[in-house]
Amino acid sequence: MSALIQFFSEDIDYRIDQESVILDWILQVIETEGFEAGFINIIFCNDAYLLELNQRFLERDTLTDVIAFDYREKDSEVSGDVFISHDRTMDNAIKFRQTPDKENHRVIIHGILHLCGYSDKTVEEKAAMTKKEDNYLSLLPL
Repeated sequence: MSALIQFFSEDIDYRIDQESVILDWILQVIETEGFEAGFINIIFCNDAYLLELNQRFLERDTLTDVIAFDYREKDSEVSGDVFISHDRTMDNAIKFRQTPDKENHRVIIHGILHLCGYSDKTVEEKAAMTKKEDNYLSLLPL
């Protein structure tokens, strides 16, 4: 299967900068994790849109910055949808004293790591994911 990674926006007007560089980086991360990239949609939306998905599909009534839905058909492949709240990433950029672009990159790769099978439900899992995020962010040539 050839990879198809696409960016979309729902209920907001947002377009990611340097899309081709980000796409190459995502492919590099997926390959480094030992997978092939399949069909991946990265959808930027607002808090209300992501909250509705969180309530409807995950039965959680909280705001979040990212939700990933894994649609893989083969264990060796990464496919799915990554929904990102642009509202949350902008607030988190201020909170964590990051640029908006860097926070978007962190959340994108966090969602990709979820599609690779990583979880962040425990303190240990969250720490492991953060370490991977930091490593992969250091490889982004921006």
